[in-house]
Formats: sequence, structure tokens, C-alpha cells
Amino acid sequence: MLSWEFLLSREFSSDPYAAYAKLREQGPVHRIDFPPGAEAFLVVDHEHGRAALNDPRLSKDTAHSSLPVSGELFFGGTMLGVDPPDHTRLRGLVAKAFTARRVEALRPRVRELADGLLDAIAPRGEADLIADFAVPLPVQVICELLGVPAADRDDFRAWTSVLTAPVLDREAAGRRRETARAFNGYLREVFADRRAEPRDDLITALLRARDGDAALTETELLNTIALLIIAGHDTTVNLIGNGALALLRSPAQLELLRGDPSLLPGAVEELLRYDGPLERASQRVALEDLEIAGTPVPRGSWVHVSLAAADRDPAAFPDPDTLDVTRPTARHVAFGHGLHFCLGAPLARLEGQVALGALLARLPSPALAVPPEDLRWHRDGSIVRGLESLPVRF
Repeated sequence: MLSWEFLLSREFSSDPYAAYAKLREQGPVHRIDFPPGAEAFLVVDHEHGRAALNDPRLSKDTAHSSLPVSGELFFGGTMLGVDPPDHTRLRGLVAKAFTARRVEALRPRVRELADGLLDAIAPRGEADLIADFAVPLPVQVICELLGVPAADRDDFRAWTSVLTAPVLDREAAGRRRETARAFNGYLREVFADRRAEPRDDLITALLRARDGDAALTETELLNTIALLIIAGHDTTVNLIGNGALALLRSPAQLELLRGDPSLLPGAVEELLRYDGPLERASQRVALEDLEIAGTPVPRGSWVHVSLAAADRDPAAFPDPDTLDVTRPTARHVAFGHGLHFCLGAPLARLEGQVALGALLARLPSPALAVPPEDLRWHRDGSIVRGLESLPVRF
């Protein structure tokens, strides 16, 4: 059985791809001891991982597990933690508000925000691209998208920092609960304000979203905004951080991209494939006895799909361990696949394109300020893959 302790080790987090390659050679599906006491499996190839992501026999609702786990840690109550028809209704309503047009309209403002952060960084000649750039940018973008007033943004950032921090002990869990209460109280006041005076922002659009007589309840509104912040923030931070590191370690690709910014959209897709912001997809539970790649998966078992392993599978991507910003990567699964494909993907792509484009344009001759082996990756047991810091000189 594959040990969860190994998957949390510094050895693994520094280079999971070598370990996943060895696992893939042994087979596409492996038993795993997470969550403790449950029957659980990890899928590590592209073919079966992609199929599992869209298999209706695999539920997102952990209540179907033989060992249910707190929904607080697994997106219970949001569209990430439910199945159709609830998922269909929730996703449809949110999609009416969170449109591609609304996201694309943010592009000039995202560039303005990125440039503002870089104005503070550029004269110094050195920076931590995580703390100084990748972390604050998504928070500012979310504030713009939701319509958070400028006077409230310091409080909003403080709440966000707690809500997106890993919950590793009871003290952290208590802080998150207290913060969630304060945050939800604030949002309820904002809902009342937007009902009285609608604005051109996402909160107003979510309040107005209708499918016939159906609308989002206040609890669903709160859960949806929490999901946008918690799931959307970390993924964008890590898309920017992991992408910047990959380019710093591939100078020829960095210069190719700097010389031809029109390659940015495709380059972001390749960076998502090469070292994406999510190591695994969120949990799934077998609704019936089934098989994945010939491996029996009993009803109630947990199934984890390694997105990182699937996107380095040589059966799907030739020379997968090489970064190639001109590679066609339409089949990567960094945003999932099928019914639960990430609704926030357009925003993440936009932020990745603008952020990395701004870094290339504004920071001359960037280089790592520490040896690559000194970089540290988060090891909090969550599904994300991201750096603790990224010191650079330029």
C-alpha cells in the first residue's frame, strides 16, 4: 500500500514527478492509506485518470463513503462537494453570473494591478515572487470581481489569509471558524446593500441569477463566494509561482516567450500541464463496486486522481518532463475534466497570462536567488502544489 506519509514527505514534494513515474511503471492504480481507516485508491495515468474525473459512478459527496470525513475540509455544501441534480443547478446558476465576458472585461484592470505590484518590486533588484506578487495579486483581483469597496479591502485580505491557510491543528481550525463567521456576517451586509442598490459586480450578478424560479439561497451564495476565494486563490498563486519557477529553470523557453508574447496563452497551458497548481483532484467516492484499469474498487472507497501524474504521462504527452511553450496541450487535466471542470478556469488563465507576461516585461534578467534544491514546497496534505517562497534577483 502506498503510504500517505511518503506523499507528505519533503523528498516527495521536491520532485513528485519522478515518484509518480515509478508508480506509473508499476500500474495505473494504487491502494493508498488516505483517509486513514478507509479503502482508498490513487490513479496515476492520463487515460484512466481522465476517465475517472468524469465517471458518474464516482461521487463528489463524501457522505457516500464508508468513512465520511468533515465536509469543511472537502468543500461540502459547494458545487465541488455535490452531484447532479444539485451540482447541475448550482453550476448553472453560478455560470449565469460568472461569465467569460465578465472575466475578460477584467483584463486591463488585472494588468494595472500587476504593474502596481511590480512598481514596488522593480527598483529593489530582488523579491520573493510568492509573497510580493503571486499572493497579493489574486486577492486584489477577487476584490475587483466581487465589488469589495476599497475601504473594506484590508479586512478582506486579512480574512482571506486565514480562510486560505492550511488547517493543521485545532487552533487553526478555530481561527478559520471565527474568521468564517466574521466574513459571512460582512457578506450578508453586502448582500443587503446590493439588493437595495445593485452594481456591476459578481455579487450583484449572483444575487440576480435565475433559472426559471430557481435562485441561489443565501447559504449557497456564501458557499459559492467562499469556494471562489479558497479554491480560486491558492490555484492562481501556485499557477503564477510554479510557472515562474519553471521558466526560470528553462532559460531558453523564458527567452522564447519574452521575445514573442503572442505565445503566452499556449505557454500558460503548457505550464499548467508541466507543474500545475493542483497535485490531485478533489475527492471522489465509489457509489458501487467497480473497476479502474482492472483494479477492483469497492463501493464506498475513496478515489484520488493525481493530476500531476496524469499530465506527465508519456502515453499522452511525448517527452513530458520537458517544458515546451509551443506544445499543443489541449488534453491536460490541470483544471479537471468533464462535469466538474473548473468553472474558474477562464479567470485563472487570464491571471496567469497577465501575471507572467508582466513579470517577463518588467523584470530584466531574472534568476533564482537560491539553489533550486533549497526551495520548499507546501506539505500540508491539501490537494494544492505550491512553493512557500520564490526568491529571485533581476
